[in-house]
Amino acid sequence: MISVSNLSIQFGKKPLFQDVNIKFTPGNCYGVIGANGAGKSTLIKIISGELDSTTGSIIMEPGERMAVLKQNHHEFDEFTVLDTVIMGHAELWAVLKEKNDVYAKPDFSEADGIKASELEEQFAEMDGWNAESGAAELLSGLGIKEALHYKLMKELSGKEKVRVLLAQALFGNPDNLLLDEPTNDLDLETVMWLENYLANFENTVIVVSHDRHFLDSVCTDIVDIDFGKVQMFSGNYTFWYESSQLAARQQANQNKKAEEKKKELQEFIARFSANVAKSKQTTSRKKMIEKLDISNIQASTRRYPGIIFQQEREAGDKIFSCAGLSKSVEGEVLFKDVGFTIEKGEKVIFLSKDPRAMSALFDIINGIEKADSGSYEWGVTITPAYLPLDNNQFFEEPVTLIDWLAQYSSDTSEIYLRGYLGKMLFSGEDIYKKANIISGGERVRCMISSMMLKNANLLVLDTPTNHLDLESIQSFNNSLINFGGTVLMSSHDHAFIQTIATRVIELTPNGIIDKLMDYDDYFSSDKIKELRESLYKI
Repeated sequence: MISVSNLSIQFGKKPLFQDVNIKFTPGNCYGVIGANGAGKSTLIKIISGELDSTTGSIIMEPGERMAVLKQNHHEFDEFTVLDTVIMGHAELWAVLKEKNDVYAKPDFSEADGIKASELEEQFAEMDGWNAESGAAELLSGLGIKEALHYKLMKELSGKEKVRVLLAQALFGNPDNLLLDEPTNDLDLETVMWLENYLANFENTVIVVSHDRHFLDSVCTDIVDIDFGKVQMFSGNYTFWYESSQLAARQQANQNKKAEEKKKELQEFIARFSANVAKSKQTTSRKKMIEKLDISNIQASTRRYPGIIFQQEREAGDKIFSCAGLSKSVEGEVLFKDVGFTIEKGEKVIFLSKDPRAMSALFDIINGIEKADSGSYEWGVTITPAYLPLDNNQFFEEPVTLIDWLAQYSSDTSEIYLRGYLGKMLFSGEDIYKKANIISGGERVRCMISSMMLKNANLLVLDTPTNHLDLESIQSFNNSLINFGGTVLMSSHDHAFIQTIATRVIELTPNGIIDKLMDYDDYFSSDKIKELRESLYKI
């Protein structure tokens, strides 16, 4: 258990948050949410001891062990992958190292034998003899193949290191587990493995994530950082979001009687609990249902951007088709002989084990790159808008945001452009920020503003939720659900895909899989699993 008492943190004159009093108890998973800059990572660093608070204290039960997902990817470069994982249990690693040092002595004495015996006993009590197999099992679950287990960390790619460091945090069943954005750089299948692992984890988990499906799958409680306050609510992210929206609507409806409001809240909890009960019965979901209470339902003060895509004209019957498209990079095949036809109003998710494949395809059909072979054709009525994965080239000049957006509009009046920037939460003096120094999330919001100006009837979106906070992701998600046009997209956000996509096209080096089904059905199909494995192995 972790107790946080009278906690505050202040940088300069302004406090980030203050008077925080919360308890994190075993058997629960706490999802920390808040707008970018609210202090999510700061809270994790204070709890872990990496950062000192201005006031207050963090108390952990005596004898408990805390594990933290490390962010320094070079810290363990000179250690093997397996050793790096085992080092996640510092006490076990210290005993193992001391034990090996004693045995390595050239003048091994009787005293050394006694010491070695004591260390062997400690090692056995900590289940040390199963440490290597346990570490290997975690690595395999996270997609690190056995061939890499004895390599040095410096020989691994950045994405492989992320997975090893995650295995390190999970290793040895820590009493308290702190994870800051653990799903970054994980593919969707590995995220599913982690969801299942954490949903059945019996100790305390505190996690920061922008992945709503992940938060829904593992969390029993939400810790919301908003306007300098840190509050805890029972339930997962969806319960927090939907209940806060309901409370806000009730707050706005002054004419509704208190009894009617209470009945509406109770009915909402009953419906939500019934839906959760139908899903896979993991530990966290059972605990969450038991704790749901209308007293937890409060209106949020969070601001959501206004993302609205409107079609200037209705698309005709011919949308898009391609045949024989192939693309390789440095001799490595991303996809070959790709052919498909897009129908009006379809919302298609493109998948691949190599994310470069989707970016290459989208750049090709938007005229930015050339295919190695094949052809494609757009319908004459199609007005596309493209959100690329890499937007650096759009933000090289030190122009103000208002002037930046003017490049994409026939109406360049400030009042008109300010309206579009305002929808994306750029208010007041924000519109005079320089485009070349804004954050990644601000860049994506600017790109969305320019897309809204196009009034397109087809959207191409390459990993659109990158750099966005939960509020922007939720608004983007809702907008695409309601969009009447056609959508072609890639994404690593499970909830985004599941709620939007009506068709799945997976690009492999040996052909494509093309299915009219939703994402969950696609990944739960044994036949498709066999087909995927065969196409990636050929």
